Amino acid sequence: MSSRTVAVAIAVLTLLAGLPTPAHAGPAPPSLAWGECLDDLPNVPLDEGVQCARLRLPVDWARPHGPTFELAVAHRAARLPNRRVGTLVFGPGGPGDSGVERIRRGDRFSDELLDRFDLVSFDPRTVARTAAPVCTPDPALRKPPIPLTSQADFDAAVAYNRALWDRCRPTSPVFDHADTLSTVHDLEALRRALGERRLTFHGSSYGTLLGQQYAEQYPGRVRAVVLEGVFDHSLGVRSFAWTQAAALQDAFDEFVSWCDRSTECVLRGRDVRSVWAGVLARADRGEYAPRTAFDVTAVALGTLAGPSWPQLAAAVRDMDGGIPPREVKLPLAVAALCADWPATVRDYEEYAGLVREARAAAPDVRYGAGLLAVQTCLGWPSPVRNPPHDLHVHTRTPLLLLNARHDPRTGYAWATNVARQLGRQGRLVTYEGWGHGTYLRNDCTKAVVDRYLVELALPTPGAQCPAGIDGKE
Repeated sequence: MSSRTVAVAIAVLTLLAGLPTPAHAGPAPPSLAWGECLDDLPNVPLDEGVQCARLRLPVDWARPHGPTFELAVAHRAARLPNRRVGTLVFGPGGPGDSGVERIRRGDRFSDELLDRFDLVSFDPRTVARTAAPVCTPDPALRKPPIPLTSQADFDAAVAYNRALWDRCRPTSPVFDHADTLSTVHDLEALRRALGERRLTFHGSSYGTLLGQQYAEQYPGRVRAVVLEGVFDHSLGVRSFAWTQAAALQDAFDEFVSWCDRSTECVLRGRDVRSVWAGVLARADRGEYAPRTAFDVTAVALGTLAGPSWPQLAAAVRDMDGGIPPREVKLPLAVAALCADWPATVRDYEEYAGLVREARAAAPDVRYGAGLLAVQTCLGWPSPVRNPPHDLHVHTRTPLLLLNARHDPRTGYAWATNVARQLGRQGRLVTYEGWGHGTYLRNDCTKAVVDRYLVELALPTPGAQCPAGIDGKE
């Protein structure tokens, strides 16, 4: 057999095996040169057990020899090196959370994981220390309200967004390459740079999308993947907005039930839904200007993630007394979100239909975070780089899913839908409580994750972890 025939045969076998081509995989990443982290976190002193590095990677994985950027990475050494299992990579949420800061703070992991694993995370593309863009709105353009109220508002929102992105783009080399699929290939390069044969991964919230797609793209490289607060990437824009609103409504219903029975609720003895409706009516009349009804809903979205029920009750009491809602910042890494999720809304009529459907699903809270996502991405170029799809995962070890029954941001319906897509490749554990983020809720949730990550022990199908009394663990 000639050398040319052998080369062709190898190429065909590689394609049939579904392996990345050499061009797609790119050159082997350089080793990580660990050193002292920047002292850039207030009230978080430098720790000699934590080191930082930068990993140079291609901007576009389709052009592995083209322009590059540097991925900011942090490493916390296992406290008991003689009992070390390996390296655990943490996938931050958002999109927009900093993994470097998670590692430096060290408050996202149990004592067992701190003892048994080297912990590593990173700032994804366009986040914090990794080519974050400088995005300053065009001062000549007014930021449209949420929700939009007319076709003129809709057109203004598209113009505002595109002008903002045009100002962001020149300040970050990866602004047009920040989709999660690109970050999946960054994660694979990081695994190789760490010298890990297979990946042990814990993703939180939006970071669960990274874990899902890594398992899809590199199934043979998976040791264990935890998905905590599960993001469902299979949804179209209508389902996304509707399910987000429904999740927030469910969490609000739980708050109302707590308020009816708890002496800690400053609204106890009053009709909480009626008081809340009155607050929204005030916002509709412009009594909290420049704050809007969406700002009122954002207060619920922020406090129910905890959940911080006493704080929400006090905020509702204050707003009922005429005090405007405080501003709740819900930051999003626009370049990542909009490249993963198409806000294909043609005009105001279609947008208004989304708002109506959300309000039907959430008669008290109206909107949910989905409406913010829609408005954030109006006008993004279509098709997006990483479009939604059903998962197709075939790993040796099933993925572990953990979700609260009453999560206002990644609703339980998302977790069950992703578990359905995974089939035998997934195992869902339900925390029968409230809030966004469940791993450190109680001994049960910690044990489920820790046993899986340390020993690859899967819980029984249908496993549940009980909630504390009124959300207090």
